[in-house]
Amino acid sequence: MSTHATLQRPRMSFWQIWNMSFGFFGIQFGFALQNGNASRILGIFGADVEHLSWFWLAAPLTGMIIQPIIGYYSDRTWTSLGRRRPYFLAGAIIASIALMFMPNADVLVHILPALYAGAGILMIMDASFNVAMEPFRALVADLLPSDQRTLGFSIQTFLIGIGAVLGSWLPYIFAEFFGVAKTAPAGEVPYNVTLSFYVGAISFLIAILWTVTTTKEYPPDEHLKDAHASSDKKGLSQIVADFAGMPATMKQLGLVQFFSWFALFSMWVFSTSAIATHVYGLPMSDTSSESYQDAGNWVSGLFGIYNGVSAIYALFLPAIAKKIGRKLTHAVSLTAGGIGLISIYFIHDPQLLVLSMIGVGFAWASILAMPYAILAGSIPPYKMGIYMGVFNFFITLPQIINGIVGGPIVKYIYGSHAIYSIVMAGVFLLIAAFCVRFVKDQDDVVRL
Repeated sequence: MSTHATLQRPRMSFWQIWNMSFGFFGIQFGFALQNGNASRILGIFGADVEHLSWFWLAAPLTGMIIQPIIGYYSDRTWTSLGRRRPYFLAGAIIASIALMFMPNADVLVHILPALYAGAGILMIMDASFNVAMEPFRALVADLLPSDQRTLGFSIQTFLIGIGAVLGSWLPYIFAEFFGVAKTAPAGEVPYNVTLSFYVGAISFLIAILWTVTTTKEYPPDEHLKDAHASSDKKGLSQIVADFAGMPATMKQLGLVQFFSWFALFSMWVFSTSAIATHVYGLPMSDTSSESYQDAGNWVSGLFGIYNGVSAIYALFLPAIAKKIGRKLTHAVSLTAGGIGLISIYFIHDPQLLVLSMIGVGFAWASILAMPYAILAGSIPPYKMGIYMGVFNFFITLPQIINGIVGGPIVKYIYGSHAIYSIVMAGVFLLIAAFCVRFVKDQDDVVRL
């Protein structure tokens, strides 16, 4: 039997929403270190540029598997720490350990070659990031009334941006302002990168603990318990059934997400190689020279710039969305990102890449906030966790496809010139912007 109802939560203050979201600062601190440096670390350990996307498959594969499972079980969990908090605390502990080990994968050479040890640690890191990340999306939808969700996801995006700025810039700051070594013998990770991963691990754990200790969750509503109990499907069969019965809005957003995250994956994987070769003019085989490390540090800095832009832009998203609507806000932001990535092809002064990153920052802020604000209103509250996890399919699937075909495309179609993968990413963001027009945006309609 289906009825329609609206479940309203009490409005929260700005600082309550801030505390609830602060853990994402730590998650993104670690995630930015991974995004900006994993390709460089794997390259140091011996990975070829056309193989990098295969190693990066660890991230979407683990996310595709783990997030729906975590969402399903967090919907059904209630402990002294609440429903969502036990999961992101466990994820934070494991992720912090993995961050410590990532730049030191060569210590495991007596077990595995450093390259494969690094890839394995990358997979563990991604798995734990996903365990920590998924419940945060559901937590915003759990605790906030519909009219505060855009604000909630925007504050979350602001904190993501701040964490990412620090995580992205830290290797550059250590090298340029504190004199920490930015070069190392062949096969070893420079100490400025290693030290950054240590700081990231500690920051990740502290930020998660802040949210755990300052945020209170609501016990499950009785009718939500009844909704779970009345289901004749459990575990994997329920996840499959929920995937098959996903709301129409989720399907429509799925197309937007596909092109958006295909583009982001290309940017994260190939930016270092593209900028080092196309902008700095370095040979493709050069991965150990000081010039290449300078390029890598600047790419990490550029990632920090787009995240900084996204943090500022996120603060304006609620007002912009209120004025022109969530759909148009997202479409305009994605268009800015597409133009930003395409512009990299025409730039040969590394400093001018800052302009490209402004557009990317607009897109990144919107990608992290607007799809979730649009989606939350179409999801029944008692399935918030599972559907936020299922929605991750539309993030991980394009990355998996890109991970499989991206390397061969760069090698055989682009002649190992990674810059063309960045241009392709820009075109895909423009396609995503066009697809937004087909999305149905609605406020809470709860099916019980």
